Amino acid sequence: MQNPLGIASVTPSSRSLAQLITSEIDGHTGRVMELGPGTGVFTRALLERGVSETDLTLVEREYGFAEMLKSRYPLAHILNMDAARVKSCAIDNGQIGATVSGLPLLSMSPKLVIAILDGSFSHMDRNGRFYQFTYGPKCPVRRELLDRLGLRAVRIGGTLQNFPPAAVYRISRRKPMN
Repeated sequence: MQNPLGIASVTPSSRSLAQLITSEIDGHTGRVMELGPGTGVFTRALLERGVSETDLTLVEREYGFAEMLKSRYPLAHILNMDAARVKSCAIDNGQIGATVSGLPLLSMSPKLVIAILDGSFSHMDRNGRFYQFTYGPKCPVRRELLDRLGLRAVRIGGTLQNFPPAAVYRISRRKPMN
């Protein structure tokens, strides 16, 4: 309540949204980075899908959430930092198979969104995918930003069983033209 633009919602995401945003991820995905895990709703869903706790890198800016995550997931790599600075970290470069984001991208400046996406993709393998949910009616990353970064977004589904209702987008690198 004290920082409405810093946290995506005053209530944790629903199990329905957690299942949707992690639906294309499993134990074969490899390392997974989560941005803004908060209370760990998506983290729990990732573990249920077979992702090993040791394969998780959780990037959480809020100190209280980061400390809670450390106690709940002691084998995960917890980074207490702003996701916009993730590019400068040594996080298994080229080894991340997927990134799951609980960040409120709609309320962020284009410069910040670019830093988050560019930083995330710098750590992902060639087929890495970035999963983002939104409460808005369309992709939370504007088309011109996707174009600038050579990315594309596809809506993979929505859920009315979340408050507020939410949709999930998969953002990936565009395939090079031959």
